[in-house]
Amino acid sequence: MNKRDFPRIHFYDQDFVDIYDKTWAWIQDYWIVPTTKENSTDGYFIYPQDDKLILDQLESIFSSFSLVYSNRNYPAYQNIDYFYERQESNGAIRYKYDSLSNTPVVTSSNPEGIGIPLFAWAEFNLYHKSGNKRRIKEIMPILQRYMTWIDTTFKQENGLYSVPIESCGMYDSPREGAFYPVDFNALLAVNAMYMAALGDILNDKDINFQYKRQYFSLKTRINSMMWNGDTAFYHDLDENQQQLPQKTIAGFLPLLAEMPNEDRATQLIAHLSDQKTFGTDHPFPTLSADSPDFSEVGNGFHGSVYPPFNFMVIKGLEKYQKWDTARECSIRHLYYMIDAMFPNNPEVKGDLWEAYQPCREGVATMDGNENFPRKRYLPYAALSTIALMIENVIGLSISLPRKTVDWIIPNLEIMGIENLALKRNLITILSNKSQRGWEIQMESEKLYYFTINILGQKKKTLPIPSGKCSMLIDKL
Repeated sequence: MNKRDFPRIHFYDQDFVDIYDKTWAWIQDYWIVPTTKENSTDGYFIYPQDDKLILDQLESIFSSFSLVYSNRNYPAYQNIDYFYERQESNGAIRYKYDSLSNTPVVTSSNPEGIGIPLFAWAEFNLYHKSGNKRRIKEIMPILQRYMTWIDTTFKQENGLYSVPIESCGMYDSPREGAFYPVDFNALLAVNAMYMAALGDILNDKDINFQYKRQYFSLKTRINSMMWNGDTAFYHDLDENQQQLPQKTIAGFLPLLAEMPNEDRATQLIAHLSDQKTFGTDHPFPTLSADSPDFSEVGNGFHGSVYPPFNFMVIKGLEKYQKWDTARECSIRHLYYMIDAMFPNNPEVKGDLWEAYQPCREGVATMDGNENFPRKRYLPYAALSTIALMIENVIGLSISLPRKTVDWIIPNLEIMGIENLALKRNLITILSNKSQRGWEIQMESEKLYYFTINILGQKKKTLPIPSGKCSMLIDKL
């Protein structure tokens, strides 16, 4: 392992810092070389299960959003490249592979092995954190063939996509009869949206136009067929294109695809604070609290809180500039993770987990399944303890190609980040209260543009020179 330091965060609650630091300390245990079982970044980021080393598409995509902040201690792209290298001649990429035999793992309920198609979103994020345009050019043909395979295999005459519910990652969610899952269709639209953005990065108008057209086609169909004005929610459809009654966390994913207009978005987001539906103590349950199938102890996808679904909902809130709500929900979510990490009961050993209870502190449970939730399940948990911590609690949004760092916060607090690597540029941004008032101290090796956005109060963009400098907020 490289010995470069990870970025350090500063926050007024030390428990947030501790859970962040512990996550980085544990991640090294899950870099495994399949053939030798040794720990090394020459291998892959794998969560061992039943003595098997299975590479999972969803885990690999989501883990890239946290690994990208490792100051290059861990390669954020390595797992994703594994899937690209196994693309078949028809464009197929299966959602699970046995890393020892390098063969796809498929089931009778999902014979094509289709997974959630979010590679383009991951690549767009990697590009803005690494500035590597050459990579986009190299992987674009792979992503195009993959999207073509999905089109030819799963697209129906009505323009929507029908896939097995298992492919959506919500394995035991009570969604019987779902033929057109709202999450798969919405996330395919997200992928198309970012495919168009990647085409724009390459200055390729044909790619940009092709995937914009696919995106708008899906947007029109999802909005017209899956939105229910009475429930103010997006629903799955059955084989006859009739809406199913269950409200699941999947109904919020059109936010990530920027699908609802402002009025619909307001109605949909209101569910997140409604105690009768998704406004539970620990945000956000994977099943609406008014469902007869809802479980207060979680019971898998009958109500458990899962970090990746929270991550997608919070990123959806950002699309509608709901920065305050996104931050508040991130902090509440992390407090419940901290409660399970540092429990008051000395007989209970704390840790990070795959899923949490929605209505009280503690880890989710499931009848008859002792392996649920998975302990120290970092491909999911690190999304909250690292990515949400930096992006929504600290509030930093970074783009290397644009040379910009945006700091979006509702109010000034003692917090910040230290020694975050932007390629070969280490930056530090810290806010402190001095005798002269609130002061932001910065250190950088190269010039970049810094935007401070204190919501509803001040917004200012300044060029930050190399070396140390500081600014007084009252003087802005």
